[in-house]
Amino acid sequence: MSAVKQKILIVDDEPDILELIEYNLKKEGYQVFLASNGQDGITVAKKVHPDLIILDIMMPRMDGIEACRLMRAIPEFKNTFMVFLTARSEEYSEIAGFNVGADDYIAKPIKPRALVSRINAILRRNSSQDEVSDNKVEIGDLVIDREAYLVFQAGEKVVLAKKEFELLYLLASRPGKVYTRESILKNIWEDSVVVTNRTIDVHIRKLREKLGENYVATVKGVGYKFELS
Repeated sequence: MSAVKQKILIVDDEPDILELIEYNLKKEGYQVFLASNGQDGITVAKKVHPDLIILDIMMPRMDGIEACRLMRAIPEFKNTFMVFLTARSEEYSEIAGFNVGADDYIAKPIKPRALVSRINAILRRNSSQDEVSDNKVEIGDLVIDREAYLVFQAGEKVVLAKKEFELLYLLASRPGKVYTRESILKNIWEDSVVVTNRTIDVHIRKLREKLGENYVATVKGVGYKFELS
């Protein structure tokens, strides 16, 4: 842990959940701040500028989805990590969360060790993102040069089609972030052509054939993410 403690904001309307997460994250060395609804969460976030925000979905006054959407529209929170707490039966809510800018989700019931491990891993992504410039991504044994449309794996050039390259760059530019199919379509194909989910799946399969299975992970029912395994 660095000398400067990273800040985490927890937004949940259940006192027991707040207490459980707060206790375990403080024990890990984080600074922890609390709010009991989305509105208060935004207020606290503006004051303390957290490195990561944990949001429950179902809350009074303002739910987590709306709070995330509003914060993502504020420039200072554009790159803040946001994680949702979700029940296993809330797959639709998970998709909605990713669509408004969530980076990840943690399933309830909460298991303290798994929670801390996930939070540590998410915050470690900062070190990976430090290797991402406007035009180049260097992560693991991959170098992805957006300006030259070139990819090197362990020093060897990998030939990718234009859309394969753009899809890889999108995913690798935010390691660990889950991109829904809708966000992939919007970022890669925009509205210029009619593209189906099958088109995305084919491009993902081609990337795996050329780079191996260790880079692009499937998040069932949601989309894809770049994650070195």
